[in-house]
Amino acid sequence: MSDPSTAADHVLYDVTEGVATITLNRPDRRNAMSRPMLEGLSRFLEQAEQDPAVRALVLTGAGRAFCAGGDVRDFDEQGGEGGGATEVDPVAVAEQLQNQEETVARIHRFPKPVIASLPGAAAGAGLGLALAADLRIGTPRTVVATAFAAVALSGDYGVAWLLTHLVGPAKARELLMLNPRLDGQASLDLGLLNRLVAEDELVEQTRVLARRLADGPTLALAHIKRNLLEAPQQTLSESMAAEVPRHKECGLSADHVEAARAFVEKRPPVFGR
Repeated sequence: MSDPSTAADHVLYDVTEGVATITLNRPDRRNAMSRPMLEGLSRFLEQAEQDPAVRALVLTGAGRAFCAGGDVRDFDEQGGEGGGATEVDPVAVAEQLQNQEETVARIHRFPKPVIASLPGAAAGAGLGLALAADLRIGTPRTVVATAFAAVALSGDYGVAWLLTHLVGPAKARELLMLNPRLDGQASLDLGLLNRLVAEDELVEQTRVLARRLADGPTLALAHIKRNLLEAPQQTLSESMAAEVPRHKECGLSADHVEAARAFVEKRPPVFGR
């Protein structure tokens, strides 16, 4: 079934006080993915990355969900995700790989801090978007589920890789094969959420956390993220060889000079002036 909606309908974008907010906007479908949504998400991620006024990014969902993943209603209407075909379409594979690079992979390597704010369910491919962020904040009614096995799919959008790195291979197998529904507290205990707040405080606490990151030393935070992304594939010596030039570059920055002066003057630093 063709979708006449546009990216502007399915994704909202706002920049306020150095924080870009991308909101997945299909609340009537629990923000399930659509082609316009993915196109808009890709475009806004690129826009936020290139905008020097953006110093932190929040990814969230409208209504009472974060993102339910693929739209299972659409799968049913078109005879399955493959549209009733009997063979895998290599063009469709290439298109999805490109989309995943432009969305979940882009979030994962985004050069500025990324917060996923989860007002409700993050499932399937939507979980991949959340796990790709640097930090995740939710409420007691947040629900995390891999969901793929429940609809006889093996999984995409990097969920297997992201889960393995976040919770380890044994727990990742459990979450993908048995598909438990984890509430906010269980997600926090497992390390899938970094913070758990009251439902009516989620928007404000997300804003506070995002502003803290946006007000931080942008170059240093970008290099911290690169160090962390590269470290799992490096030996200790390789990691140190990569981190020292970045550390020295930060040492030349105005933010570092300001932080040192603020330390001596016993006051909070003001970065990005």
